[in-house]
Amino acid sequence: MTTFVSLLRGINVGPNTTVKMEDLGMLYRSLGLENIRTYLRSGNVLFDAPDRESDTLATTIEDSLAGATGFPVKVLLRTGEELSRIALDNPFLREKSCNPGALHVTFLSGLPAAGPVGEMYRVRDETDRFIVRGTEIYLCCPQGYGRTKFSNAFFEKRLALVATTRNWKTVTALAEMVKE
Repeated sequence: MTTFVSLLRGINVGPNTTVKMEDLGMLYRSLGLENIRTYLRSGNVLFDAPDRESDTLATTIEDSLAGATGFPVKVLLRTGEELSRIALDNPFLREKSCNPGALHVTFLSGLPAAGPVGEMYRVRDETDRFIVRGTEIYLCCPQGYGRTKFSNAFFEKRLALVATTRNWKTVTALAEMVKE
């Protein structure tokens, strides 16, 4: 069995995308997934599943969610091991100028191409910074994520990938839940 963390894109952000966490848990159980745990109401679900290709598993969850909710939901999966590495690998943790409350991680649906990543680095911001590492983008947004131009839309448009962002508190909480 492998522990997975599913990061759902775009649920509970408006009146037409509401999903109760209890319903989400039941849906995951109906797929034969085990040890289901949710964190907050923003679409974070941990579960155990037999070793499978995560792309296939994500598609299965997406299809089930669309059928149950009536709207599309993108699912980005990371193994528990991957999420633990992500939590340890944040390059901004070593900088005193970026406190943990300003940190976020944007999770991407795939590995970005080098060309678009290079183009993104040319976009400047006076306070906010990002670093791309594999399928994650680490963000330091001292004035808050709500004020940054480095949003999901910014990354999705430039990389042609689905993106969903979690604040550092959520990332570290999920990494701790993986250990349980």
